[in-house]
Amino acid sequence: MTTVTEAPPLAPAPPEPKPPRGRGRWTPYWLLLPGLLWLFVFFALPVVYQASTSVQTGSLEEGYEVTWHLATYWEALSEYWPQFVRSVLYAASATVLCLLLGYPLAYLIAFRAGRWRNLIMILVIAPFFTSFLIRTLAWKTILADGGPLVGALDALHVLDVTAWLGWTAGDRVLATPLAVVCGLTYNFLPFMILPLYTSLERIDPRLHEAANDLYARPSTTFRKVTFPLSMPGVVSGTLLTFIPASGDYINSDLLGSTDTRMVGNVIQSQFLRILDYPTAAALSFLLMAAILAVVTLYIRKSGTEDLV
Repeated sequence: MTTVTEAPPLAPAPPEPKPPRGRGRWTPYWLLLPGLLWLFVFFALPVVYQASTSVQTGSLEEGYEVTWHLATYWEALSEYWPQFVRSVLYAASATVLCLLLGYPLAYLIAFRAGRWRNLIMILVIAPFFTSFLIRTLAWKTILADGGPLVGALDALHVLDVTAWLGWTAGDRVLATPLAVVCGLTYNFLPFMILPLYTSLERIDPRLHEAANDLYARPSTTFRKVTFPLSMPGVVSGTLLTFIPASGDYINSDLLGSTDTRMVGNVIQSQFLRILDYPTAAALSFLLMAAILAVVTLYIRKSGTEDLV
């Protein structure tokens, strides 16, 4: 005769935690308050002020008054659209170059650097300890006429090809579109490398081992495993490079000429030299709108909407 043993009674489920009462429930909001105040004072208020400035009319002597003159946007765009196109072209070129140069270096740091990883990371970050202006002036010396770099490019007939493409003057690099793109690429390259390294460093090495066990070629492993998993870093790096590069004006001012002026140069001139504040404010908003449209389209096409 078999005896049936009763199962022990189940332990009662622990009570659900009650939401905090009193001052405790407001603690997260109090912690967010300093950051929200900072954004309100140094971002929201300036944006509102710039928006009101863009619809004003008048002069510096007579004063400006809000008249909702929206035609300023059309006038600014119709007059300075070449600078807008040039800014997008230069920024996109610098972003592509940063990706082509930064991805192999980030890959090296993440998977091949070994004990040299920290040293290479320090070398990547080291330019940040130098002023942006000084770094750009250094490139002005590197690309100077008669320098060793220009002489080497001329001997290799590289300048002939770039002159045919319209990026150099044929016998010089300074004061040409190529010089501006080189300056942008150098100054914003760390912004590409750091996100790429962070994304690549998170990839489990066992995935590469599994691909090798399945007799996948290195190129196939990179195309099917490494690059898709590093897409968040690619998107972040390209955005961190393209956005500031499209509004930059220092590289164009120091390394370019009047034929390489970007929209940032126009805004700087309108604000500080011509003192046409409504036009400058309108150009700033048009630049922000253009960047926002390009970034939104890029993120949707890349399939990484969760990064927004």
